[in-house]
Amino acid sequence: TWRIYDYFPRETRGHFMPLFRVVQIHNLLNVMLPFRSGETSFPLLMKKEFDVRLARGTSALLVMRLFDLHALLAAAGLGLVLEKGAVVMWLLWLSFLLLPVFAFAARHPVFRLAERMAPAKAKSIIHEVQAGLPLDISAFARAWGVTIINWFVKIAVLAWVLVLMAGIDLPAGFGGALGGELSSVLPIHAPGGVGTYPAGITAGAVGFGAAADQAALSSLGQAAVNVHLLVIVSSLIGTAMALFVPVRK
Repeated sequence: TWRIYDYFPRETRGHFMPLFRVVQIHNLLNVMLPFRSGETSFPLLMKKEFDVRLARGTSALLVMRLFDLHALLAAAGLGLVLEKGAVVMWLLWLSFLLLPVFAFAARHPVFRLAERMAPAKAKSIIHEVQAGLPLDISAFARAWGVTIINWFVKIAVLAWVLVLMAGIDLPAGFGGALGGELSSVLPIHAPGGVGTYPAGITAGAVGFGAAADQAALSSLGQAAVNVHLLVIVSSLIGTAMALFVPVRK
């Protein structure tokens, strides 16, 4: 909520709690609806509650989802680097981690080139996408930094829960948490994540060294389902809390 509050300062200033309600509803729809269709609720809710243009809300959401995907892949890369430990791997990971910084620094020439090459009807879309970017380097640093912190904390907590539930070691728990979250970010998300989220956890944990015999897979599968239930319950609790926030007139 704070990330979006800071991303739309003019529209949301002084209305943090109504924005909290919007974010919780959007999060629940994202969890429950298939194929990322819940994402469409964000620009619609922002238009209804804060009069943010649909094109700007959509482009801002696209930028934030690119941040999210980058943070998840950076977390996955960190797990691989910690396992390998080579200096070259660390340098490659650091370069990937800083990739959004380079992309943001090059945004003006990229958009100028796109505007010159695009047909006249597409220029308004390019302008809206550009308007969806952070306003300046300070706003970019805040959005990017909060995204990195948010995802790394979430992955760490889910990994810890998997270690407790499945009796696996920390690298396997880390891989399982990554696998589950990647399954929810990519467009293969089933309704409510049923099947896909636990499968992502199991595949990620095995990929990061968890045992793959029948008994271990059975225990890991049960833990993956329980972690998925925790995620769903957390979304429901957040939405239930948001229902007590008064609706803006």
